[in-house]
Amino acid sequence: MVNLVLNNVPVEFPFQPYDVQEKFMECVIECLQKGVNGLLESPTGTGKTLCLLCSSLGWLATRKAQIQSGLLATDTGVDLKNQLSNATGLGWGDNTSPGAGAPKIIYASRTHSQLSQVVSELKRSSYRYMKASIIGSRDQLCIHPEVSKEQNNAVKLHMCHARTTTRTCFFHTNLEAKKEEPDFKLDVLDIEDLVTLGKKHSACPYFMTKEIRKGADIIFMPYNYLLDPKVRKIHNIELQGNIIIFDEAHNVEKMCEESSSIELRSLDIALCVDEVTQVMKKFRENSDDGVADFLSPSTPKDFTLDDLCILKAMFLELEKAIDAIPISKPEGDTLPGEFMLELLAKADLSPGKKDIISDLLDRVVQFLTVSSTSPFQRKGSGLQKFADLVKIVFSKTNFTIEHMERVKRSYKVHIKVEQPKTRPKGDSWNTPKIVSKAGRVLSYWCFSPGFGMRDLVEEGARCVILTSGTLSPLNSFAAELQVPFPVTLENPHIIGANQVLVGVVTHGPDGMQLDSSYKNRSNSQYVQSLGRTIRSTAQVVPDGLLVFFPSYPVMKSCQEAWQLTGLWDAINQVKPIFVEPNSKEGFQEAMNGFYSAMSSEDRKGACFMAVCRGKVSEGLDFCDGNGRAVIITGLPYPPSRDPRVLEKQRYLEDNRKTPQFKGLTGQQWYRLEATRAVNQAIGRVIRHKLDYGAILLCDQRFASPDIIQQLSAWVRPRVVNFPKIGPLLRDLGMFFRNADILFPCSAKAVRAPVAVDSNREEAKKTRSTVDSFHHALSSSSSRVTALYSKGSSSSAETFQLDLAGYSSTLKPNLAKETSIFDGSQASNNCIDFNDTESLVTPMASNANAAMCQPAIKKRKITIVSEAEKAKYDLRRMKVESAEQVSSLGPASCTKSTMEAVKLKKESAAEYLKSAKNLLDPPGYMTLSNMIRGYRSDKNYDLLVSTLKELFLQDPKLRHLFKGFRQFLSREHTKTFAEECSTLNL
Repeated sequence: MVNLVLNNVPVEFPFQPYDVQEKFMECVIECLQKGVNGLLESPTGTGKTLCLLCSSLGWLATRKAQIQSGLLATDTGVDLKNQLSNATGLGWGDNTSPGAGAPKIIYASRTHSQLSQVVSELKRSSYRYMKASIIGSRDQLCIHPEVSKEQNNAVKLHMCHARTTTRTCFFHTNLEAKKEEPDFKLDVLDIEDLVTLGKKHSACPYFMTKEIRKGADIIFMPYNYLLDPKVRKIHNIELQGNIIIFDEAHNVEKMCEESSSIELRSLDIALCVDEVTQVMKKFRENSDDGVADFLSPSTPKDFTLDDLCILKAMFLELEKAIDAIPISKPEGDTLPGEFMLELLAKADLSPGKKDIISDLLDRVVQFLTVSSTSPFQRKGSGLQKFADLVKIVFSKTNFTIEHMERVKRSYKVHIKVEQPKTRPKGDSWNTPKIVSKAGRVLSYWCFSPGFGMRDLVEEGARCVILTSGTLSPLNSFAAELQVPFPVTLENPHIIGANQVLVGVVTHGPDGMQLDSSYKNRSNSQYVQSLGRTIRSTAQVVPDGLLVFFPSYPVMKSCQEAWQLTGLWDAINQVKPIFVEPNSKEGFQEAMNGFYSAMSSEDRKGACFMAVCRGKVSEGLDFCDGNGRAVIITGLPYPPSRDPRVLEKQRYLEDNRKTPQFKGLTGQQWYRLEATRAVNQAIGRVIRHKLDYGAILLCDQRFASPDIIQQLSAWVRPRVVNFPKIGPLLRDLGMFFRNADILFPCSAKAVRAPVAVDSNREEAKKTRSTVDSFHHALSSSSSRVTALYSKGSSSSAETFQLDLAGYSSTLKPNLAKETSIFDGSQASNNCIDFNDTESLVTPMASNANAAMCQPAIKKRKITIVSEAEKAKYDLRRMKVESAEQVSSLGPASCTKSTMEAVKLKKESAAEYLKSAKNLLDPPGYMTLSNMIRGYRSDKNYDLLVSTLKELFLQDPKLRHLFKGFRQFLSREHTKTFAEECSTLNL
């Protein structure tokens, strides 16, 4: 543990921080000390989470100590103790622990899974003694056997409320007796811990979080809990005087807009009418029976038949008003934001009646939820949707002139005819039968993220800190949120130039231009070329490969096209493929399959195909071998003709006419939406200081300077264009080989073993043992064939040599002669080409990759007759300067064949020794990588061009050009001989 003093605040950090981490923590503490907002960008992998926790909790510990000791602490000229003394009743005034009255830290991230990682970091830090609480939904925390089965969260809320108010939930009533249990007094409890302890003690985990929160120093929650006023009210989240931290804040803009927007369909209004009618029928039925207290005593009945009549009349008038709106365009019409207020006024719903209507809607929904005795009965989902609309439209209690002006600037109303959809199976019970004509969709869209963000500031938050790896450009980001950010930071990355390779791949192996634009996505030639590019790359990249598509439809169409042509199977043979599903179901299964494949003994690694802005690209950690390379197949632009996208661009253009607004233009925002999603996906590959990986941008549009300028600051200077894929594969091979040596501690159990100097002695012993074994067998009347591949057929005769990690397989198939570079995947072996002796040693992957120790792969021995072997030798072996095999008998044929193979092995070793002595180190490295590339893709043209660059510039090296013939595949030997003749070699 390292003790630091940053801005006069003592901070304990697990290790000596990097410069960028110190700078980041200083900025966090500056925000807390001055009570101002901060916008802090630091690339993924620079330890933002740990820095946020240590700096903020270090500051809070100091503040609590000051308050406890009675010292006068002031911030921005305000007496902190006086400020806190007026905070009674704000949710933390009853905190009687040491340091009571100190502000709380509200730490928000995108999802609960990301928060689980944050909680894990806190548990490992020296601040784990600080009291922590995590807020979750009933969907995650409810353990009631009936309530927890309900799928609709709104219905679940009302079911829970009904049981808790009537004290019919045992888990809730048992909470008071169990809340003092030592298990619940632990410093840090995450969602899983709470559920486990709740079941153990039969106490409600959901309400237990509220008890724990009273004395908590830091509260964790997804940031939609903060930004959505409805959710904030449900969880009673108090902001006054507290500190708000948004981690992974690149989605805050969109979340602010979505939490302030809503969509209402004609079907929803029809459902409201149907649900109110259902309740009215129950009233009439019970009134006819003369029963005053209908249904069970626990059923809420705090509304009258007149109330229901008012609601029904309101919905019928609203339905009529929506149907009367003229629609002139097929895609719908857009109206000003204040039109929604005019529309609701026609249904006699005004700001003054907002509270009355909202309370009535809540009571009716709760009644439907509790009184429902069948899963097919109405449970108030339509009424709940309308209640949400009322809360959003009338979010402010007082409709001032200033607020109305903000609504006019920030909101638009869009009306369109709803396209008919195929009704899903099993949905007939929940769909009203009264809809007989084409419905309409009424959208109330907010285009100002500042509309929601300003609420946080206006509710008295001490300061708001936003951090992410992709916030740039910061000026426009701050302008969109309409909140001042006096403290800003743009950190560089902590990795070196040799830890990342960034390439823009403009053409596939067949020369086809890679362009994923909308007009070109259906081009079958492009789709196939993209698939071949992925396959060629997968052969070079070790371990895990991530492939990101612009959207789910694009990924699905590519998958179907590749499956038809066999490319999918070809990629799957190199690395098993896993696909991100388009729903929650199956996602965890896909991830488990990916990690299982990564730890498989075959050392192939795995390929995960996902989409930008999906779960994989936004929050998952693919450190070390789990993510050695990321391929971006295109720019994920929003749909250009989508009405909401067009209106957002118009909103930005209109705002730029206002002098005080300095945000983006509509076109700049459109491009930035795509590149920010790309930057997030790119961030999956580098996760810590010693990690390394490749970033491949497989779309010619990435070569544009405008697009490159919008990539992350640490990526831009490293971008290299690759017009052809051959040089890319060569550089990739060299990059991974060097990184594997320079950063061995980044290797995981899933990584491929490396043949390094310390293992050469064992390799020599292995070679000696194998040679002795072959010698003993050759003296007998049988012929031995070593089958390298584990799954080879027992009827196949194979004799295999390994050279530079590649094997020469001689099979009784005359259609193709395989070279000594065939046989194993490039991703499975990292060969030391500086050791020319071990290059001719048959090596295989070791099962224990974590120890990076090569071992001998088990060989399968096949005994065949002398006659069969002689026939095989006569048809397959052709060796220069050897005896004519056709004139030999069976006995001498075996001897001749063994001698020929020995000569070929010695010739290969001598060639590489000579090349090493004559070439400089970079040249020899180029040769070794070229060999690897040729073995994987059989790119003859690239091979010849590389050989010419290496050997024809110097007369002393020209003989090495011709000598390379012994390593070629059979289909290239004749062409190569003609090439040599042309060059007078």
